[in-house]
Amino acid sequence: MAVYDEIMAKYREAALTGSVIAIMGWDMECYIPPRGYPLRGEQLGLLGQMRQRMLSSPELGKLLDKAESKAESSKLNEVQQRNIYLLRRQYDIMVKIPEELTMAIARQATKAVNIWKQTKAKNDWKTFQPELAELITLLRKRGEILMEVRQAPTLYDAFIDVFEPKMTQDKISKVFTELRNDLIPLVDKYSKAVKSSDFSFMSRKVPVEQQRKISTALCDYIQYDTTSNQAGGRVDETEHPFTTGYYDDVRITTHYYEENFAASLYSVLHEGGHALYEQNYPPEGKFQPWGDATSYGVHESQSRFVENMLGRSKEFITYFLPTLNKITNNTFKDISVDQMTQAVNKVERSKIRIEADEVTYSLHIIIRFEIERDLFANKVDVTELPSVWNEKYDKYLGVEIRNDSEGVMQDTHWASGYHGYFPSYALGNIYGGQFLAAMEKKLPNWLDLVASGEFGPIKQWMVTNVHLKGDLYNPEDLLQRITGETLNAKPFIYYLTTKYKNIFG
Repeated sequence: MAVYDEIMAKYREAALTGSVIAIMGWDMECYIPPRGYPLRGEQLGLLGQMRQRMLSSPELGKLLDKAESKAESSKLNEVQQRNIYLLRRQYDIMVKIPEELTMAIARQATKAVNIWKQTKAKNDWKTFQPELAELITLLRKRGEILMEVRQAPTLYDAFIDVFEPKMTQDKISKVFTELRNDLIPLVDKYSKAVKSSDFSFMSRKVPVEQQRKISTALCDYIQYDTTSNQAGGRVDETEHPFTTGYYDDVRITTHYYEENFAASLYSVLHEGGHALYEQNYPPEGKFQPWGDATSYGVHESQSRFVENMLGRSKEFITYFLPTLNKITNNTFKDISVDQMTQAVNKVERSKIRIEADEVTYSLHIIIRFEIERDLFANKVDVTELPSVWNEKYDKYLGVEIRNDSEGVMQDTHWASGYHGYFPSYALGNIYGGQFLAAMEKKLPNWLDLVASGEFGPIKQWMVTNVHLKGDLYNPEDLLQRITGETLNAKPFIYYLTTKYKNIFG
């Protein structure tokens, strides 16, 4: 067997194991009986260990060395070279970070998350602080190794690279500063515009059974098949919505609130956007490193496009409101398209990220990015996080944080060790704005298509230009190929400004 083929055969086993882990994780969130959790933890732990050994074996290392030699590399095409490159990135991290450090981080993150849950409920930052500090100390050690392996210029760049390959804090800082400066006046303008509006109709009761039918109708609209005998998706119920799976079996979850039907409606669209991306990776890339998303930010661009750019448009409301009324027995018969459109696009100066609207959301992320950047540059100490957090919320969003539970302790990411993850959320908005501008050149009537229920051409543009590219290119390279531009927040700001002007005047 040729060297490259032998490497791909080994990766196929790891990819299959990863797909099993994903579905077992889904089952644990959706259907496992209470007594099953300890056993599932053992099962997932074993599978994870097996997968790590597959991807870090000395035998695989020797094969990669051979494949990277001049004699072997010259035989490989672009896709094959990308596969070797991506696998090398994984391999070097797995073999160069000591197993004892990986285990120490996993143990401390588990402890920190457990204590975070308890202390958040009690608004007890002082008890949580030393656990977070210990986790960050361990992460710094891992980050120093990541810096060397990934040739990252700074410690924080090494963390960012895990989620957004080859993206740097300097590039992000520049574009986030521009985005922040453009968003703050929009927040001021449109938070005032909705103050006198009455959106209480959004809390009208919609029974869960009706909401399940709404979810099915939404999935049908975006062509995420959950009902036919060829379906590759399904919608289940969990406390926190998520998407998981692989190619032909990609599942989403939502949560239903009878007096907040919009929560599940938009979580289904959001997770459905993620699922469409994962179902439409390049078929020839299945069980290969390049057959995956290029970054978390590009993944987020797809979910937020479906949720916000499509799902909160007046055109989508025009199309879907009759369906909503049909399913809910005319619960919203007295509500006009304009009223519903304004309600799902209202701008509020909120304290909580996951409750934020489309205009304020990126500011929540920018605050977290700036804090993480300064933390790993030793400009901010862990003990100062609450005060820095509160100052930035006052400055950027004009809200007063009354306690740490609604402030610095609101997210699980830091307790889980996911430092460097937050920028991907706002980068997703920026990528999405640039993708939208490119799509409008080919589909200038895309909103007319939305209003008539014709999602097919829109989906196909995304599939052709984004999904089928998989991880063949780093995110900024993909952006350049699709749009002809480097990272640029202006298209997203233009989209928001035009949209909100049309909705609110």
